Amino acid sequence: MHIVALHNLKGGVGKTAAAVNIAAQAADAGVPTLLWDLDAQAAATWCLGGNAGLARPPRKLFRRKAPIGREAVRTQWDYLDLLPADESLRHLDDLVEKGKDGGRLLQGLLQPFSENYGLVVLDCPPSFSRLAEAVVRNADRVLCPLIPAPLSLNAWRQMAGHFDRKRYGRDKLRPFLSMVDRRRRLHRTWAEAPPTTLSGCLTTWIPYATDVEQMSVRRAPLAAFAPRSTAADAYRRLWTELAEDLDTRP
Repeated sequence: MHIVALHNLKGGVGKTAAAVNIAAQAADAGVPTLLWDLDAQAAATWCLGGNAGLARPPRKLFRRKAPIGREAVRTQWDYLDLLPADESLRHLDDLVEKGKDGGRLLQGLLQPFSENYGLVVLDCPPSFSRLAEAVVRNADRVLCPLIPAPLSLNAWRQMAGHFDRKRYGRDKLRPFLSMVDRRRRLHRTWAEAPPTTLSGCLTTWIPYATDVEQMSVRRAPLAAFAPRSTAADAYRRLWTELAEDLDTRP
C-alpha cells in the first residue's frame, strides 16, 4: 500500500483539490483508494459528496478503542472510499501529542487499511504540528502545492528545513506548482522553469481554473463533471507522474 499526503503550511493553495483529484485519478486507474480527510474543515469530505462526521469520537479511534476501518465509507465512484472529517478533528493534534510516539500511533492506524487499499491519500490541515510530523514519517510521498510567489517559496523552505532528512525523510517531499495563472509573468516563468531551490519539484503544474472552483458546487472530482478540461488533464498527468515516482520509492 502506498501512502501519499498533501500538506502545506499555507492554506488556499489547492491542497484539497489535489488530494481529491489524485485520489479520483488513482481510483479511475483501478487502484483501490482511500482518501482520509484529516482537516477539521472537512473540505475533501464535502467535495466527494460525503457526510461530515465520524460515528465514534476521534479520541476513541486514535487510542485504538474502536476500529477506525469501520469509519470508511464508499463514495459514488468505483474504487474510491472516504474516511470523513468534521470539526471534532480540531483537537486531533492533542491526541497525537499525548501519544508516546505519534509516528507509530499513525502507523498503527494506517496499517490495517493495506488489506483493502492500494493507495491512501491523506489531506492534512495547514500547519507545523505533531500530526504533520507523524504524517511525514509514514507517507511514501508528501506533495506540497505551491502558488508561484515568493511567500510560497519561503513556506517551502521552512517546510523542507523542518522535515530534515535524518528524522523524517525530507527526500519524500515533492513540491508542485498549483493555481498557475499564465497571464502573470511570474507564474509563466516558474511554470517554464521552477526555482532551483524547489528540490524534487514535480514537472506537472496545475492551472488556475474555474472548473476547480466548481468542485465545491458539484461536490465531485473534475473527472466526474469536466473530464476534458485543462485542469482535469493536469491532474491526470500529475497522478501519472506521481505513480511513476512511487514505483521508485526506496
